[in-house]
Amino acid sequence: MVKVITYGSFDLFHEGHYRLLKRAKALGDYLIVGVTTEHYDESRGKLNLMDPIMTRIENVRATGFADEIIVEDHDGQKIDDIQRYNVDIFTVGSDWKGYFDYLNAYCKVIYLERTPNVSSTLRRNSLIRITKIGIIGTGRIAPRFLDESKYVSSVVVSCAYNPDKADGRRFQDRFQIRVYSDSFVEFLEQVDAVYVASPNETHAGYVWKALEAGKHVLCEKPMTFTCNETRELYDYANSKGKVLMEGIRTAYLPGFQQLINVARSGVIGEIRDVEACFSRLADPSSREMTDAKYGGAFLEYGSYSLLPVFKLLGIHYQDVRIDFITSASGIDAYTKILLRYETALGSSKSGAGVKSEGQLIVAGTNGYILAQSPWWLTRAFDVRYEDPNRIDHYESNFKGDGFRYEINEFAGKINGYGGASYKLTPEESIAMADIVERFMKKRGIL
Repeated sequence: MVKVITYGSFDLFHEGHYRLLKRAKALGDYLIVGVTTEHYDESRGKLNLMDPIMTRIENVRATGFADEIIVEDHDGQKIDDIQRYNVDIFTVGSDWKGYFDYLNAYCKVIYLERTPNVSSTLRRNSLIRITKIGIIGTGRIAPRFLDESKYVSSVVVSCAYNPDKADGRRFQDRFQIRVYSDSFVEFLEQVDAVYVASPNETHAGYVWKALEAGKHVLCEKPMTFTCNETRELYDYANSKGKVLMEGIRTAYLPGFQQLINVARSGVIGEIRDVEACFSRLADPSSREMTDAKYGGAFLEYGSYSLLPVFKLLGIHYQDVRIDFITSASGIDAYTKILLRYETALGSSKSGAGVKSEGQLIVAGTNGYILAQSPWWLTRAFDVRYEDPNRIDHYESNFKGDGFRYEINEFAGKINGYGGASYKLTPEESIAMADIVERFMKKRGIL
């Protein structure tokens, strides 16, 4: 008898789950299915579980493919289970390819190709539906988004779009996900929502087209290069009843939200200065290092360092000063933005090919907050006081590279359980677009 084992949360049970179990069963004579507990999923960064474990177990049982169902509740259990049940084959979906290779020491590992274009669910929750997301652009950020999306149970990335056929074909072959190149309209017909991860200058056009087609939109920053166009996009999305979010992922991290709340609590007194820096020594041949018009330090990283300034000091500044240094390729290699408020200052520093200490400092009348590099992936921060021996240390749960929290926020807004948009408001996005517009005009691009 050939024994096969597979694992999953099997939340909001859909066609992809059904097909995976069917193919897993076909690999042998006896199929064991491990269903994860809510606590274990939470500990490994799986967000947005909707169904209780008994419902998920019953959905697996109802397929008729599982000969035995067990519960997975801790790290390291897979090795124990394989040995305990004398398993011959371990299998999971190909979106985990390579991740479980270590289990080859105990049995044969087989990665099953994912189900492309999941088009329906076998069972839909009365309040929650699975959102099919299409990725626009297949550059370096798209694989990270695709990988993180599997930790949010109410979404599935079903396809992608790239007008460059060669790049699209490489992405399709690598990730086994359909990539459209000839027809953007056909691509949009396959999805409920889109994630715009194309080059900066194409963002606004894709957002308009997606909203016109009735799709929800999550767009990488900067969404547009002008204040008015950003405002118009939010107004249009609102008129269509669609979700529009700008993808500044720091805004959605639990640790960053905790930092903002601590700063606002008054523990450091009245805030007088917010200083943030984001710099990176990128590949010299990369777009941000070579595209003098739409690359450079500020358009790539400036939104991150403006975020805590606007969150803590507001969007109604009195004056703004923008200074930058250009590189031989014509990009802004280092940009400083100083915002003057009635009783405070805010500064945003961004560097491309120039490295500086990437920290966030919030200065107050009773103390200050220090979040060390990379503060934009907020895992921890300190509150420090006049007494150097007094330090309050805060840490927050952080999994992956942060995209899952942004995706979870997007899914929540689409399904109506996300609440008000306080983590990054449309007004804050519009204020950032105003700074982008000022920057572009100063560089002579607009």
